Amino acid sequence: MRSLPLPLALTARLSPVVVLAAVGWTLSSGPASTGDHESAPDGGDGGGTKSASAPATAAASKTYAASPAPCGSITVKNIKSLVPGAKTAGKEIPSTDTKLRRTCSWNALKGYDYRWLDVSYEITDSDESAAKTYKQRIEEKSGGGAVPGLGNQAYSVVNLTTEDKQQTREGVVIVQASNALVVVTYNGSDFESKKAPDTDVINKGAIKAAKDAVAALEGGQ
Repeated sequence: MRSLPLPLALTARLSPVVVLAAVGWTLSSGPASTGDHESAPDGGDGGGTKSASAPATAAASKTYAASPAPCGSITVKNIKSLVPGAKTAGKEIPSTDTKLRRTCSWNALKGYDYRWLDVSYEITDSDESAAKTYKQRIEEKSGGGAVPGLGNQAYSVVNLTTEDKQQTREGVVIVQASNALVVVTYNGSDFESKKAPDTDVINKGAIKAAKDAVAALEGGQ
């Protein structure tokens, strides 16, 4: 097989170390898009006398106290389906606080087809805080739609970008589940045709991964 030069943006994504240095925690909110948006199918107490038990009561009121292990959040079957050729163990990106934020990535180039998958968890102080952050993030990614039956609320959007005549299509799913946020990013390119996978393929793949990720969060409660 002949060797093909990769566009700079995708070459960076093939190196988790470079990705970490370049984007840091922007992965938790999904990469910023410079292309056209495509609509994705729907697929305690502040007063009174403080007691010694008050902090414990406040902590217990949170549904999720810590993030689950992100690299174990997607089933092996779905990793093989969504990212053919990737190591199913994934690669966890270092975090300054793994109790609150964790991200895992899978990527592979099989033949001419490239796929990238990120799953991120963020634990907030309350359901209200998570809902507020969720609202802010979907406002930053207009053009998508709601995903019914996933967490308290979920949103999916698909973008198409082109660099050096190479198309990349990326889907992002953002989920609020009680006091937790789950963000899934899934993209792909074909280096032979220079085209990107269909919107439906990327959108459904991102939603499939998001369902696994939310199930892992709920299962680790």
